[in-house]
Amino acid sequence: MGKERIVITGMGAVTPVGIGVTAYWENLAAGKSGISHITRFDTDELPVQIAAEVQDFYPQEFLPKKLVRNTDIFMQFALIAAKEALAQSRLDADPERIGIVMGTALGGISTVAETQAAITEKGKYRVSPHVVPKMLGNIGAAQIAIMHGIKGPSLTVNTACSSGADAIGTASMLLKADQADVVIAVGAESILSGLMTAGLHSARALSTNNADPEKASRPFDLKRDGFVMGEGAGAIVLEKLGRAKTRGAEIHAELLGYANNTDAYHVTSPEPHGYGEVRCMQQALREAGLTADAIDYINAHGTSTKLGDEVETTAIKSLF
Repeated sequence: MGKERIVITGMGAVTPVGIGVTAYWENLAAGKSGISHITRFDTDELPVQIAAEVQDFYPQEFLPKKLVRNTDIFMQFALIAAKEALAQSRLDADPERIGIVMGTALGGISTVAETQAAITEKGKYRVSPHVVPKMLGNIGAAQIAIMHGIKGPSLTVNTACSSGADAIGTASMLLKADQADVVIAVGAESILSGLMTAGLHSARALSTNNADPEKASRPFDLKRDGFVMGEGAGAIVLEKLGRAKTRGAEIHAELLGYANNTDAYHVTSPEPHGYGEVRCMQQALREAGLTADAIDYINAHGTSTKLGDEVETTAIKSLF
């Protein structure tokens, strides 16, 4: 029996350069920057005052008002992206055979920061009963399931910056293990808060180029000084090729290979020679049945930090 082929039949996006796949792609291709000065919270006392916020975001235009009140902003991004992806896929499947994998690093950190600030300011611990569900990362997947009546496997992956990619890989595993016929993979994040800004700045991870926001994110550039916080969500619908063909679905792409590993070196710093990164890319190529010379696009991590970019460059050069 040959290897089961996995394809993508639906896409959704909520991003700082556009809401919806079409707007996102058109603005991206036109070179639009989503980075500007932060409006979500007061940055007067912070050394970092820029981020990539989702602009003109009015969740009530996409979701019921009650749901908006009861969800963290990262969940709202996820719900909207998933809704677009599912609609685009024109999905017709047994609800018990549809799965969800959500990737998020910090879940409802915005709710955590806002709630603690309110408690500190008022000196009272009276909070909404929805606070804890808004904080939990897995509730994003639960809300998508409730909205669309999805009753298959539901998993939430938390692997920092790799969470979205690992959600896709985990979704493919569920399909190959015949745990589901269709899986929607979603990556969603919104960490914009004074707490996260202060924490990442103290780790010297963020750019302080407040004077020129659109040029602040400069991965692999000699003058790079850190990354810029962003937010948003992306969603894709994955299913087996045979099923997609049978139902006449539009196929946007095929997932050929995936890999995940660790270099067991440090909690934030990569191993200096990039050995872990090289092994991970090699493993993905082996699963895809490809050689390095078949690759014509690399979506780099590109943290725009001095050490991160150096090691990633070393790893990419050594393999490609």
